[in-house]
Amino acid sequence: MPSILNRLQSGWNAFMGRDPTSIIRYDEIGAGSSYRPDKARFYKINDRSIISSVICRIGIDAAAINVRHVRTEDDQFVETLDTKLNSLFKTEANIDQTGRSFIQDVVMSMCDEGVVAIVPTDTTTNPYTGTYEIDKLRTGRVTQWFPQHVQVEVYNERTGRRQEVILPKAMVAIVENPLYSVMNEPNSTLQRLKRTLANLDILDDRNTSGKLDLIIQLPYVVKSEARKKQAEERRKDIEMQLIGSKYGVAYTDGTERIVQLNRPIENNYWTQAKELTSMLYNQLGLTEAVFDGTADEKTMTNYYNRTIEPILTAIVEEMERKFLTKTARSQGQAIRFFRDPFKLVTVETLATIADTFTRNEIASSNEMRRVIGWKPSKDPKADALVNSNINQGEHDQIAMAPGSEGEDPVLEETGGQPPAMDTEDEQEPEAREAASEELSDEELAEMLQIVKEQLTELIAMKLKREGQQPEG
Repeated sequence: MPSILNRLQSGWNAFMGRDPTSIIRYDEIGAGSSYRPDKARFYKINDRSIISSVICRIGIDAAAINVRHVRTEDDQFVETLDTKLNSLFKTEANIDQTGRSFIQDVVMSMCDEGVVAIVPTDTTTNPYTGTYEIDKLRTGRVTQWFPQHVQVEVYNERTGRRQEVILPKAMVAIVENPLYSVMNEPNSTLQRLKRTLANLDILDDRNTSGKLDLIIQLPYVVKSEARKKQAEERRKDIEMQLIGSKYGVAYTDGTERIVQLNRPIENNYWTQAKELTSMLYNQLGLTEAVFDGTADEKTMTNYYNRTIEPILTAIVEEMERKFLTKTARSQGQAIRFFRDPFKLVTVETLATIADTFTRNEIASSNEMRRVIGWKPSKDPKADALVNSNINQGEHDQIAMAPGSEGEDPVLEETGGQPPAMDTEDEQEPEAREAASEELSDEELAEMLQIVKEQLTELIAMKLKREGQQPEG
């Protein structure tokens, strides 16, 4: 523990000490902004409608699933690799985003724009000269397409501004929304819902604009310029009365009539919006229960399989194709996503699953404790696939020992052949006599007594089955 003197000499506080301008120069830290410039923003229509909540929900649920750089064997998971690429997905994608927020940014941008570019902004070596490792990843918007290149608008963390750069398609993961025909086509269900909601917003703005929409019927004909001038003065007089009155009250002549036009206009926009919303939910595999948190396990499984799984599959396949070389893929390296199957399970169901998995030797006790969130047990038995409800024999313990692979030590001693069993008929008479001579009279009497008791018990059981009472 540092002493008080060391703390006074080396300690630092953000609000005390030297003038910050002597440590940080504002002309070196880049341009400032009152909002976060790297944050993905929806189109104007999406930001004002229910569509933003749908896209946000999909992005949050997709980011909750772990994406990892792993090693596989026969397309089966073997281990998670400790690489820079895996740390981008697990810990930090860039200076502004964690791995989880980066995946959420990718999914939300893809759903909003239809296609998203995952750009490696920092690499260990020049990507044009050979292989490289990725240090940072950013999401970008494709602004122009070329045969072998794309122009991408991506955030530059050094300048604090979004810039357009032209990069080869081979180094940029370009992910298209698998639900493009539902969400991003010009006449898709989502785009139709956009236009309907935009029209509803226009009507709402008109109804809440504060206009009265009045027609004043004057007691004279307004045709000449003098009468028009007189009518205009009368209109302004009523406006001034309404503006100057505390409660918005004005007076008119008894011969004048006022007609109000802002009656509610009947239209089918709201009905059409509800029908399109229901249609969109069905096509995306969503329900109202998913949004309000009351969906059961079957509903959530259907939602994950129909909506989240295709989106994440498109992302990891494109990243695996662009960010892993052919040599790495041939060695079994891959990018996979893993969903926790126990996240939606209740405590009672989880207890039943844990008992079933450990009893059938599918998972060890420590693996189930990790699912619950408890620290692993130090008991060696907790890491073994063993049914604790059954007493394990010596043979089972040998079979479970590391390196034994279930081999029988008796067979090893005999060269793989079972040992010969000596029967009583094959034994020599001299051997039988020698064995009988080795027993004393007391031992023989004790053995005879045991045999007699066993015979008595067998006879009593037989008589009991036949319904007879055994005699004493």
